[in-house]
Amino acid sequence: MPPILQSVPPVRWAPTAALRARLSPVRALLPGLLLTGALAAVAMGFAQLGWLDRHGISALTLAIVLGMVVGNTRLGQAIEPARAGVDFSRQRLLRLGIVLYGIRLTVQDMAHVGLEAVLVDALMLSSTFALALLAGVRLLRIDRDTAILIGAGSSICGAAAVMATQPVLRARAEQVTVAVATVVVFGTAGLFLYPLIYDALASLPALAMSPQQYGVFAGSTIHEVAQVVAAGRAISAQAADTAVVAKMGRVMMLAPFLLMLSAWLARGSRKGQAASAALGSGVVVPWFALGFVAVMLFHSAVALPPSWVAFVNAFDTGVLAMAMAGLGLTTHASAIRRAGVRPLALASLLFVWLVVGGFAVNRWLMGALG
Repeated sequence: MPPILQSVPPVRWAPTAALRARLSPVRALLPGLLLTGALAAVAMGFAQLGWLDRHGISALTLAIVLGMVVGNTRLGQAIEPARAGVDFSRQRLLRLGIVLYGIRLTVQDMAHVGLEAVLVDALMLSSTFALALLAGVRLLRIDRDTAILIGAGSSICGAAAVMATQPVLRARAEQVTVAVATVVVFGTAGLFLYPLIYDALASLPALAMSPQQYGVFAGSTIHEVAQVVAAGRAISAQAADTAVVAKMGRVMMLAPFLLMLSAWLARGSRKGQAASAALGSGVVVPWFALGFVAVMLFHSAVALPPSWVAFVNAFDTGVLAMAMAGLGLTTHASAIRRAGVRPLALASLLFVWLVVGGFAVNRWLMGALG
């Protein structure tokens, strides 16, 4: 080595204090993001397996189950260093996932459903949610937030609606998990029951449904999108297509539902608090609901390449699965046991209304407008 180079001290790069301060939050989030991301990836992989896919067991459902399994074992007790990233997943990534959920819909989709299906969707959503509040709070004495979450999941779009409603209510993790569990139980029961109902009514001319009528019935009353697809496929491709479009009508109502719920909660807070306190802590503006609408309108106005839409859908599923995994990791089985049988009783009552009342509403409205 030349003598001049021997006199040059070696260069050792060290981050400045300012750079270390900026990187610190990222380092704090990374373990939790990696954990929830890994659970989400496993859930998405399992959701594509034949039996699970055919029976409408979605990646979101599997992600929360995997999160709970990990979170309630000794491994879960050792993930405290990942807490910041787990909380980021179940809070911040959740909102991003709800915004991107709008890419699944367009205004044009609603034109294919027809006025009858839109009215059926609106009637079933409002009646189911009202029943959840009345029966849950007054009859079963369930706390209001749990009743609202169960009502939202049953009346709109299952686990995604529960997760979207949670930030508006600022509900606890165990309340959300109980609501998601009811959606899983009765939504899964529905995807098996509805084809049996169709076959049973086929021998009764006065009550028999065409595949298109069955599709609207299934789409307006079954909990999860994946469950709607499975129940429709069990009858025919036409039934599945109609069911999905009818279900998308309910999903489109998620944003106005959140806005109205937010306004109702804010109004209630003003009655019990001073106006200043209500403005400071009672009013919740669900910006993610507005983002949901904005993405849907953009997709309606701009013809995006199918490959782009598929990519965003896959990315959104991954984001929502990470949020579900984060929720499962922070939910302990003891909290669910403390909730008792009352939430299950409420969900079963709503399920009976969705099946029996939904069939009656479909027959009446289709007959009145047909």
